[in-house]
Amino acid sequence: MMDASASDLHAADEIAVSVKNVSMVFGDVHAVDNASFDLPKGKFLTILGPSGSGKTTLLRMIAGFDMPTRGEIFINGQPVSAVPPHKRAIGMVFQKLALFPHMTAAENIAFPLKMRRHDARTIPDKVAHYLELVRLGGYGDRRINELSGGQQQRVAIARALVFEPDLLLLDEPLAALDRKLREEMQLEFRRIQKELGVTTINVTHDQREALVVSDEIVIMNDGEIQQKAAPVGAYRTPANAFVANFIGVTNFVEGKVTELAGQQVTFETNGVALSGRIAGNAEAPDIGVNCSGALRAEQIRISSKDGRLDGLESIVQGRVVDCIFEGERVVYEILVAELGDTLMRVFDHDQESHLQFGPGDDVRLGWNARDMQVFKSDR
Repeated sequence: MMDASASDLHAADEIAVSVKNVSMVFGDVHAVDNASFDLPKGKFLTILGPSGSGKTTLLRMIAGFDMPTRGEIFINGQPVSAVPPHKRAIGMVFQKLALFPHMTAAENIAFPLKMRRHDARTIPDKVAHYLELVRLGGYGDRRINELSGGQQQRVAIARALVFEPDLLLLDEPLAALDRKLREEMQLEFRRIQKELGVTTINVTHDQREALVVSDEIVIMNDGEIQQKAAPVGAYRTPANAFVANFIGVTNFVEGKVTELAGQQVTFETNGVALSGRIAGNAEAPDIGVNCSGALRAEQIRISSKDGRLDGLESIVQGRVVDCIFEGERVVYEILVAELGDTLMRVFDHDQESHLQFGPGDDVRLGWNARDMQVFKSDR
């Protein structure tokens, strides 16, 4: 049997990046406030948050461009605060790719190998291997301006990976691409990371990107980590109302708690009693306090005003304010007078009857109590 000390060493070996109580203060601004998380080797982590949430500052500290005001960052178990960026075995891809326009794709990829004094005889084969990895075989002789935006992204990825870094950092490298290409490149990032097994930290404000590419997501707001979870956990069991609102399309109904029974909550809004459950590990609200019920747009069913919504536990009347056709779905905005004129957004994926309702139509909405996640309100 492995003794405790050996077990601890083995566990430490499996952690690629450890952020311990890290803060960054600029004057009176806490850009990052007491952030902590561990990232196992070979995993893909995305730091997700709105502009100004501290995600890029945290990434810059991991890269070594900024020194934490407090706390420490460990890479492969070693503290790195005193290690300059060029001595950290880190590959980086940023929104501005900084490819050398006077070089070919192959020369760009070879550059970090030459800077690190790799054996010149091994470089051509290594470059060719990484061109194939990013599906640019045969493109090595092309200048950067002869490549499309997506192809340039692939060159940047290959250049960041060719020297086999311990860690790959991505700072919104897909933000400038059009939607279709961005979604294709998200899958490419995921494929390449899986194939190589390189530990990766990605920064983005794009929810879909975070859900698609990541093994785990860290959600930040106002410099603080709000939740660290697998994509499914962050989406289905958000830690607080901010996470519930930031990931996905979520409706909020404000009310006051009237009953508590374990994880089940009953609250009242505008004289209507609604049922829900305490969200994940969120703090349970007390009876009599204000709360917010969070309900995903896809968890609401819609019917005509005389339609049946069998089996659903909460049913309300509403009036369509707007409908937005998005191809694979219609998004309805519906005013629910009986819930205090709450405006609710509902997804309709019915392929046979798209745009079945129009502005001014009276409808019924229904959902199950288990889908209404209740948080203690800050209001």
